[in-house]
Amino acid sequence: MPAFADRLRATRRALRRAVLRRRRSLAALCIAAAVAAGVHATTAPPPPTTTVLAAAHDLPAGSAVASDDVVPVEFAPDSVPAGAVSDPVGHTLAAPLRRGEPVTDVRLVGGDLAAAHPELTTLPVRFPDAGLAGLLAPGDRIDLVATDPQRGGARVVASDVLVLAAPARASENDGDATPGVVVVLGVPSTSVTAVSEASVRWFLGFAWSR
Repeated sequence: MPAFADRLRATRRALRRAVLRRRRSLAALCIAAAVAAGVHATTAPPPPTTTVLAAAHDLPAGSAVASDDVVPVEFAPDSVPAGAVSDPVGHTLAAPLRRGEPVTDVRLVGGDLAAAHPELTTLPVRFPDAGLAGLLAPGDRIDLVATDPQRGGARVVASDVLVLAAPARASENDGDATPGVVVVLGVPSTSVTAVSEASVRWFLGFAWSR
């Protein structure tokens, strides 16, 4: 038994001496492994992204989008806003955009804007008074009031109309010989004919309904 204990102690001493002799090699191997892991981490390809166009600065409703109004922004594929528009240049904004906000289909005047409000009919209406039309903002709910300039009297031709796109400023349309300003409205389908007739026959105004 003492001989066995002596052999066990001798084996332990030999093993310890072997480890001590190779400690530098082991340390170098650990350092090399750490460096290799760091290099792999720094050279790993970046995560995939999708380019989305966003507002380069604050943009008012009713303005036409120019090429310098938008900038590309990278989004993770699963965070791309629904309805992001790939080429909004030349389209008219139906609502204001803050700097950095992606341009989506429902922010532009067009078919997609109409689809966002299926219960309403999208109708461009010309208001004869540019200053009056300039008071409107997207999201306003108004009652359209028609006034007969010859016989007098006024009547409501449509109630609870939604303003979808309004002029950016209260002024006459540049280069347009027809007076007034066009505003895009969401009108109940039952009132489309009455509003269209009133816009060409009478003086069209409005009152805020809520």
